[in-house]
Amino acid sequence: MQALPTHPGSTFLMNVSNTVRLAFCGKARKGIYVAGAELSGNSSVIPTKEKSHRVADEKIEKILKYQNVGAFQSLPMVMPSKDILCSAMRKAKMVGPTKGIINLAKRERNRGAKQLDALMKELAVPLRNYVERFPSNQNLHPYEQSLIEFTLGKGKYEEVLQAVDLFRRRITSIGKQQASVCAKSISKREAEQRLSEGFSKMEELFQNNGRAVDNLLNIAKTLRAMPVVDLETPTLCLVGAPNVGKSSLVRILSTGKPEVCNYPFTTRGILMGHITINYERFQVTDTPGLLRRSDGERNNLEKLTLAALSHLPSAVLFVHDLSGDCGTSVSDQFLLYNEMRERFGNRLWMDVVSKADLLSNSSSASYTTENNYKLVGPEGSLHVSIKTNQGINELKQKVHEVLLCELSKTKSMPPNYRDGGDDISEAIGLHSR
Repeated sequence: MQALPTHPGSTFLMNVSNTVRLAFCGKARKGIYVAGAELSGNSSVIPTKEKSHRVADEKIEKILKYQNVGAFQSLPMVMPSKDILCSAMRKAKMVGPTKGIINLAKRERNRGAKQLDALMKELAVPLRNYVERFPSNQNLHPYEQSLIEFTLGKGKYEEVLQAVDLFRRRITSIGKQQASVCAKSISKREAEQRLSEGFSKMEELFQNNGRAVDNLLNIAKTLRAMPVVDLETPTLCLVGAPNVGKSSLVRILSTGKPEVCNYPFTTRGILMGHITINYERFQVTDTPGLLRRSDGERNNLEKLTLAALSHLPSAVLFVHDLSGDCGTSVSDQFLLYNEMRERFGNRLWMDVVSKADLLSNSSSASYTTENNYKLVGPEGSLHVSIKTNQGINELKQKVHEVLLCELSKTKSMPPNYRDGGDDISEAIGLHSR
């Protein structure tokens, strides 16, 4: 396993490891088996809980190896391929022969070999640095792994890094070959010719394959533009079907300014805004809309939303549109809501019915059946309208209350819960069985 780079959260992860193991050992003292603990009685009898505990230990160890979020903001600056080539050619041509060589032929082949070697290094070293300094996907936080997969495409990140590394190897091999050929020249004229040919071959190679570097440059720009999520800051995640009004609510609740249009999937990624309450800073995320269908049929935008819910510690604000104006039927929204409520029911949750000015009856009623849902939404839901400002002040107050509750919840939890999200909670649950 590749060693993780030094990171501000490294000490914090060591403390997490100790916290988790101490917690598990405490349970062991109460008679619950922990993998690696001494067995009492007949050692040949393996407890029935051993398998689930081993799975839990493996999951914990895997989670503790993740980097904290923020790796994308530490990516190296990638130069365009043409700039790397121009800089390398200029620097290589400035390299002179070793001093003290009197014979013209020897001096010229020495100069040629040194220049070709310098050109090879000036081209290959930046590529090696890129490959080494871009983080391994398997060591990223699960949320950032999901961002890479659903934004770039599955395997694209690794594919581009492998292409750059293969390109570097070809440059190194051909550069050494050309320098060796030049060093074996017999006459001054032959050395000059070998040097010119070597420069031409290296230049042609870089021009023909430089797209690998430019692809990495584009990936770096895309990832660096991703919103930064602070796991220590309480987050409110707006969820719902496409075009139900999530982006409009984010605009009035926070500093976020997502695009607002009257067509599905306006939100093309995770967008972040912020709220300050009593000098405390909170995050608000606008997520792509979800449709009622199985996970295998979801597009990458929908998978981004599920990744945010799965891997980020956040409260949920579920937005319902009962007006029939969003393009998703109320019946489908009802089924989607029930599915999400079941999957993420452990989160702080609030329901908002948007576009209340378009509803014939926005009064309160009990939530017992789908018919009631079609009229008023879930029990306790708040009806709001951006157009008439109905319920907006009450919404802001309730959002503040939920975020302050999330803050208390976050502060009371050990750091391992915050970083691992639902994954580490599941692992600890296995140890409790």
